[in-house]
Amino acid sequence: MNSVPEKAPLPGWIPFIVLPGALLLAAGAIIALLRPAMLSGGEINGAVHIYAGYLAARNLALAVLLLFTLSLRARRALSTLMVLVAMIQLLDAAMDVLEGRWPLMPGVLVFAALFFFGAARILGSPLWKAASWRDVG
Repeated sequence: MNSVPEKAPLPGWIPFIVLPGALLLAAGAIIALLRPAMLSGGEINGAVHIYAGYLAARNLALAVLLLFTLSLRARRALSTLMVLVAMIQLLDAAMDVLEGRWPLMPGVLVFAALFFFGAARILGSPLWKAASWRDVG
C-alpha cells in the first residue's frame, strides 16, 4: 500500500487547487444571495429565493471547511471534502447536460478532475482503492 502518512506535509501545489476552488464556491454563494436572477435566467419568485439560499448555504459551508482543513493541514478531512466537492461538480455537470448548458460543462468537469486528482495525491492512493478510505492504524 502506498498511502501517505498522516503527518506528511501536503503537496505544495494543493493550495493552488483548494484556494481557487473555495473562492469559486464562495463567489457562487454570494451570487446566489445577491443576484439570484443570474442563476435562474428568468423571473425571480419565492422558490428561486429558497433554492438560492440553499445553494448559498451549501457553497459557503464547503468553502469555509475547505479553507479550515487546508489551514490545519488535515489531510484526511481535506481529501474527503475535496472528493465531496468533486462529486457535487460532477452532478452539476450532469445537470448542465440535461438542461442544455453546454458552455458551463467543461469548466465544471475540470474543477471536478482537479479536486479528484488532488484528493488522491493527498491520500497517496487512487480513490477507487479501499485503502484510500480506511483509517490507518
